Amino acid sequence: MEQARAEARRRGETLTALIEEGLRRELARSNAPAPRPRVELPVSDSTGGLRPGVDLSNNAALLEIMEEGVPLHKLR
Repeated sequence: MEQARAEARRRGETLTALIEEGLRRELARSNAPAPRPRVELPVSDSTGGLRPGVDLSNNAALLEIMEEGVPLHKLR
């Protein structure tokens, strides 16, 4: 505790402020998510592209195409 008091004096702050700062740092460090391993995503080697008539810049047309032949109860 004497070491903490001396460090607070050296920094020109209160012992409470020093303890609060240390607690905040420790809590932030312990809440950080653990690093996750890198995952290699598969890349498709399929060819063909878009269905004829599909325009990716037209949301309304895309929705209409996606809903073709799908019963309404399955869309919910």
